[in-house]
Amino acid sequence: MEPTRKIIHIDMDAFYASVEQRDFPELRGKPVVVGGSPDSRGVVAACSYEARKYKIRSAMSSSKAVRLCPHAIFMPPRFSVYKQVSQKMMAILREASDIIEPLSLDEAYLDVTQNKLQEPSATKIAMYLKSRIRGQLSLTASAGVAPNKFLAKLASEMRKPDGLMVIPPDRIEEIVRDLDIEKLWGIGPATARKLRARGWNTTADLRRLSRDSLTAVWGSFGAFIYGLARGEDSRPVSAFREMKSRGAETTFERDVLDVEKLEGKLKELSERVARDLIKKNTSARQVCLKVKYSDFSTVTRSKTLPERTDSVDRIFDTARQLLRTATEAGSRPVRLIGVSVSGFTAPEQDAESEQLSLPIG
Repeated sequence: MEPTRKIIHIDMDAFYASVEQRDFPELRGKPVVVGGSPDSRGVVAACSYEARKYKIRSAMSSSKAVRLCPHAIFMPPRFSVYKQVSQKMMAILREASDIIEPLSLDEAYLDVTQNKLQEPSATKIAMYLKSRIRGQLSLTASAGVAPNKFLAKLASEMRKPDGLMVIPPDRIEEIVRDLDIEKLWGIGPATARKLRARGWNTTADLRRLSRDSLTAVWGSFGAFIYGLARGEDSRPVSAFREMKSRGAETTFERDVLDVEKLEGKLKELSERVARDLIKKNTSARQVCLKVKYSDFSTVTRSKTLPERTDSVDRIFDTARQLLRTATEAGSRPVRLIGVSVSGFTAPEQDAESEQLSLPIG
C-alpha cells in the first residue's frame, strides 16, 4: 500500500500589491490597486486586502475600481520586480523539495512525502517555509497541507492571509461533504452555471449522483468531479506542466471595419496575454492572430520570433503586422479578433539549494 501523500500548496498573499507595500512603506495599510490607470481602459492586475474590502477584484476595470474606492492608490505593475521576488520564493521552496509545480509567479504545489529536510511532518515544513518567506522576503504566504492537490489548495484558501490550514485524512469527509461547487478544482463560473441549471449547487448534490450519470453528462471531467466531491484527487505534483498556447480574444457587439479600432482592441488583448506569460513565469516564441469576419469565415496567421518574449510591445507589434499584411482587415467587417502565443520556455530555475536541516522542533 502506497503511503499517504503529503502535499503543500503555497500561495503568496496579495502578491503584487504586497510587494508594492513592502517597497513603498507609505502604502502600507492603504487600498492599493496594481494595474492600469483609472483614466484609461486598463484593468486591475491585483489589489491589497484593504482594497478588497471595497469589493475590488482582479480583472475588474480600473474605472470601476476607482468608483468603488475613490481614494484607492493605483500603481503601475513592475513585473520585472515581481519575477525577481518569485524566483527567490521558488528557491526557498526548493529547500524542502525538488517536486514543485509552479502555478504562477506567486503560487505552487510541493510534494513533501519524501523531502530534502528529512522532516516527516508536512505541517512543520509548511511552517518553516512560511517563516523563511517572511524572513527573507518580508512578505507573507498562506499554506495548505493535505493528502492531494485539490485539498491542499482548498486548505490554503480557507486561512488567508498569512494562514496555515491542515486537512488530515480523517477530516476529508467533514471538509468536502457540503462545499459550494465553485470550490471544486476546474469549475469556473461558466461550468458552475451549467451545474446549477441542473440543480447541482453543492458537493452534497453531486454526491447523490452516480459516477456513470456524471460521466454521461461531462465525460471524463464528470468522473473527475465525482472524485473531487469526495475529496479524491490522484493528480501528481508535476515539476513542469508544458503549456501548448495562451491567448485572448473578443467578439465585437457590432462588426468593425476600422483598422485603428481593431488595433486598439488588439493592444488590449496583447496586454492580457503578456500579463499571463509573466504571471506564469514563462515566455513564448510564436505569435498567432485570429480574425473572424462578419460572414463567420475565420483566418489565422502566425509568425515565429527570433527569440522568446513576454513583452507586450513585441507581441502587439507582431500581431499588428499580421493584421495589416496578412488579413483583409479594413476591407471586410470583422466580428472577432484574438491573439495567442506558443513555443514556451520552462519556468526559470535557480541553482540547486543545498540540503538544509530543519530548525524547528
